[in-house]
Amino acid sequence: MTQPPTESGVALATSPSTPQAPITVKRGMWGSGPSDVSGYNGLVTPVYAPGPAQRPYGGWFDEVADRLESLVDAITDENIVIDRDEMTVNVPREHLLEVVQQCRDDAWLRFEMCVSVSGVHYPDQAGSELHVALHLLSMTHNRRLRLEVTCPESDPHVPSVVSVYPMADWHERETWDMFGVIFDGHPHLTRILMPDDWIGHPQRKDYPLGGVPIEFKGAQVPPPDERRSY
Repeated sequence: MTQPPTESGVALATSPSTPQAPITVKRGMWGSGPSDVSGYNGLVTPVYAPGPAQRPYGGWFDEVADRLESLVDAITDENIVIDRDEMTVNVPREHLLEVVQQCRDDAWLRFEMCVSVSGVHYPDQAGSELHVALHLLSMTHNRRLRLEVTCPESDPHVPSVVSVYPMADWHERETWDMFGVIFDGHPHLTRILMPDDWIGHPQRKDYPLGGVPIEFKGAQVPPPDERRSY
């Protein structure tokens, strides 16, 4: 079946991944409906992670998946997620360096740049609470690819990709600083945003809000987590 082209001429995927069981639940004081602008009615929203996609993926996704699977034995169709017309490859952390090396050096892939390394914390996802997302760019083929690696809080180690993509240096330091992911092999894994003696990793979901009382024209404003309770 012919795939409909996008504005850039690249066919969109027509085989999106199937949502799996919710990985966490968002909760909040407001926002449970479009008309909720002033009152408290308790947001409760499940968060779903898409599962493996079904072939054919559409566009160039099949070509990249076939090439990666031929180069790295650990990558199969079970590792491929297609969602919102984006391709994600879930990579076992022990194979991350092998995958990024092939992504950069193989002539059929040619993902020359790693434009971002970032972290996510899912405290309810037992055994893989910490996620690391690497966003790769192929200037040769004008394509973008996401690699995702997980690790448990009890063993927060992921191989550093600085030896393959030197530009990932500061991104890995920020991910360590904010989420506590230890990038093995990084040349100088130190804090980059928080002070060197800071305790904890502020973007983890279990990190306390904290706050410092401030004074404005004689009025005392308490820290965010003490301002209102329900």
